[in-house]
Amino acid sequence: MFTKLIDASLHFRKLVLAIAIGLVFFGIHAWMTLPIDAFPDISPTQVKIILKIPGMTPEEVEQRVVRPIEIEMLSIPKKRIVRSVSKYGIADITIDFDDGTDIYWARQQISERLNAFTKDLPPGATGGLAPITTPLSEIYMFTLEGEGFSLRDKRTVLDWTIRPELRTIPGVAEVNVLGGEILTYEVIPDPSRLAARGITMADLRKAVITNNSNDGAGRIDQGEETLVVRVEGAVKKLEDVKKIQIPKTNGGSVMLDEVATVHLGSATRYGAVTKDGKGEAVEGLVLGLRGVNARLLVDSVEQKLIEIAPRLPKGMTINTFYNRGELVSRAAGTVTKALLEATVLVCITLYLFLGGYRAALVVAAVLPLSILSTFILMKAFGLTANLMSLGGLAIAIGMLVDAAVVVVENVETAFADPNTSQALTKTDIISVATHEVVKPVVAGVLIIAVVFLPLLSLEGLEGKLFSPVALTIVMALASSLLIAFTVIPALASFVLERKADEETKFMCKIAEKYVEWRNQVWGNTKWLYRASGIGLG
Repeated sequence: MFTKLIDASLHFRKLVLAIAIGLVFFGIHAWMTLPIDAFPDISPTQVKIILKIPGMTPEEVEQRVVRPIEIEMLSIPKKRIVRSVSKYGIADITIDFDDGTDIYWARQQISERLNAFTKDLPPGATGGLAPITTPLSEIYMFTLEGEGFSLRDKRTVLDWTIRPELRTIPGVAEVNVLGGEILTYEVIPDPSRLAARGITMADLRKAVITNNSNDGAGRIDQGEETLVVRVEGAVKKLEDVKKIQIPKTNGGSVMLDEVATVHLGSATRYGAVTKDGKGEAVEGLVLGLRGVNARLLVDSVEQKLIEIAPRLPKGMTINTFYNRGELVSRAAGTVTKALLEATVLVCITLYLFLGGYRAALVVAAVLPLSILSTFILMKAFGLTANLMSLGGLAIAIGMLVDAAVVVVENVETAFADPNTSQALTKTDIISVATHEVVKPVVAGVLIIAVVFLPLLSLEGLEGKLFSPVALTIVMALASSLLIAFTVIPALASFVLERKADEETKFMCKIAEKYVEWRNQVWGNTKWLYRASGIGLG
């Protein structure tokens, strides 16, 4: 296979180099669009059910809601574990599935069983499936700041201005609002005034519920025109609530504020958010969908917040205190720096030991091509760029040049061999020299790749954590092997010169030191045996 590939690469060497240039552009595009995160997602395929049952104690929630749902979920295929938390008025049920289970298939299975059970839930129960998120989905956190604004004002702005806008961003699973006070219209009935007017609590409740709506009242035809009639009763401000009409049993009606006190209030709070220990705050928490590109999503959130800022009340600002993008940038920057440093060191080493910039340049070409090819493969196989996967690439940098070094060194040796027929062309010599090292090069690369294969057999948390390392190393080695037998011979035919191989001063000094050290060791074999024995012991 490699024999034909090498011959074809030399025969169509200009085409091969053109493909290599195209590979560079595709690789850069793959890197720019590759999902980047700080760490690999090690969470299992997980679906959460969250239900609110006002007024129920944890024991009642456990008996009447959680336990029946858990029994219903036990028959789901590929289910691994079902666990739950029962709190006052809240049921939190989590179902974990086997690794590799499609999240949408899992949600469909749970949704079907939950819908069948809905009719058996206690009255007033609300909720359902939680968004498609993971424990690592918290990508952006911010607070609203501003002098002269109450917690209720900030919460209202976050609920009705900022949150709806952020939820329109592709990749956002949910925007949670924490802290502050939720605006409510509070109606406090006066029993004495109700009794004096012959109105019951049921009458008052019915009037408040039924009057807060807009109703259609048919239409009126006027010649060729039709007028739509509607009754507007939806509450828009506090005065609208006060003017709600309550019918009396003996005829007539009274306004709500005649039998009750109506004012603005806040919903009952079960927690609070504090900032820097200086008091309460109102926080917005953006959750990303499972598998989303965190870097692009953070950029979209920041852009949307910039657009929203001019529409906020004067004096109110958005203060970001957590940004996953910063963590991702630092993580990617750390690994990128390591990649660049390793590449520079490898290039310097190649120049010193290969004896010239031409040979070093040919071998060094395998580094960017292999790295960019790895990015393309990562994109194709759905891998994310994170500390582990990019770390694997950094580990492989020194190994990527192995195949190319052997090929180029053998080509230069063939060029310097006086027994090489002068009738052979430059490309013929490169072809013969490359064919000679196919088996040892392939064997050497395979041996290195096999060392990392056990990492791919890991399962669970360990597998999700270390598999990206092994995959990127194997992908990079496979890419370097293919490039060593295609691009490197083609590039060598243009760059390398057909002349005698000359050792550099650096290599001559290394060789002299080696011979001197070797003679000393061979002259004192007893010391060598003793040192070896101590080392083995």
